[in-house]
Amino acid sequence: MAQYYTTMNLKSRFAPSPTGYLHLGNARTALFAWLAARSMNGTFILRLEDTDQQRSPDIYEKALLEDLQWFGIDWDEGPDRGGDHGPYRQMERLALYDAYYAQLQMTGQAYPCYCSADDLAAERAVQRSAGKAPRYGGRCRYLSAGARAAREAAGMRPTLRFHIPDQGTLSVPDLVWGERHYALADLGDFVIRRSDGSPAFFFANAIDDALMGVNLVLRGEDHLTNTPRQILILQALGLPVPDYGHLPLLLGADGQPLSKRYGAVSLRDLRGTGYLAPAVLNYLARLGHHYSATAFLDSAALAQGFALTQISKAPGHFDAVQLQHWQHEAVQSLDDAAAWNWLAPHLQDKVPRGQEIPFVAAVRANIVLPADALDWAERCFATPAMDAEAAAAITGVGPEFWAAAQTTLQVADGDYRLWTKALQQASGQRGKSLFMPLRAALTGRTHGPELAALLPLIGEERALTRLHAAAQRS
Repeated sequence: MAQYYTTMNLKSRFAPSPTGYLHLGNARTALFAWLAARSMNGTFILRLEDTDQQRSPDIYEKALLEDLQWFGIDWDEGPDRGGDHGPYRQMERLALYDAYYAQLQMTGQAYPCYCSADDLAAERAVQRSAGKAPRYGGRCRYLSAGARAAREAAGMRPTLRFHIPDQGTLSVPDLVWGERHYALADLGDFVIRRSDGSPAFFFANAIDDALMGVNLVLRGEDHLTNTPRQILILQALGLPVPDYGHLPLLLGADGQPLSKRYGAVSLRDLRGTGYLAPAVLNYLARLGHHYSATAFLDSAALAQGFALTQISKAPGHFDAVQLQHWQHEAVQSLDDAAAWNWLAPHLQDKVPRGQEIPFVAAVRANIVLPADALDWAERCFATPAMDAEAAAAITGVGPEFWAAAQTTLQVADGDYRLWTKALQQASGQRGKSLFMPLRAALTGRTHGPELAALLPLIGEERALTRLHAAAQRS
């Protein structure tokens, strides 16, 4: 293999199976392939590997397209926009595969296999008991034409297997791991077409990459053992072989690979919770790739700073704290109008009309997710619950303080600076002993946004009610 995209446009792809919502491991794979293409002004393809029809309902394809678009990943060719190398759903490409099956059979590099699932399971059990790695022994490789005809007359529907040489070694360069070597005898003849006529992953995936002009394949390291098989197929057919780079897996908190089959966090989950797409982009782009810039970056800057040489060999670990860090950075990058547009669907009319922008300006530094903003909306415009720390902060504060607080607030006509200055003179309190009880009484918390920004939102009437309630509790 040669990195011929150094002199030609790089062409990468993301080829998911639409069998569930897009989990973060696959989202990172899509992102790296997209960043690689965009970093070199190349082409990015979206292809759907939908041959598992029972597990590929339309709902997942629709969700996949929506989630990638929300994520900020666009594609130059794909099932929804076409292109010069379509169709972009594998189930619409079956006739293309048939021609290559025929070519392999004609040259003796593929043959029908009539072994049943029970036959294969028994063979694997014997191999394991002998301490050998399980592989297909080739029992159908040399069946005569008559033997094949008899089996098909009996109703047996064969798979089609690729014939691998019994000797030799295949060297496979890898852009992440370096060159790897595979003994052909260890691979075993493998299925390229199932008994129902549908293509196996090894085959369709490789053929599609070649026919679509893909010259860079970035995918998870769980595909490392697939790559030599696919290279052998392409070499047998005289088709171009792309460069491969296998990304270390993304692990969950339990140390296991993220998988849509086992409840991994999906892009759709994060979107529903209120995470911003640029936050997830910044987090995943750095999860297994080194950027010299540590600040929040837009997608163009992430692409500009992406390099295949900066991909780590160490597995990435999903860390919710780090994701929240980038979410906070993304929130702070928004202007007030954009921040309100993000929050509005989640606040459900909790903020009075006309107060939207002042509310956002007041609380934005203290929110990470819409749930945080909802909490502050309730503390500003409804009746706030008082937490234990706030209750402790007003305990023991004398009635004189609360009476002075109410009187001076009315005199100051809601002006925070005038109010606190007058209250300091009237009560003799200053610093923490002045501001902590006020914050606890007005918001039900001992920390949060600046009181000067919150007081106009709370309003004089609600503030007086809360100061009176605090006096009753202290």
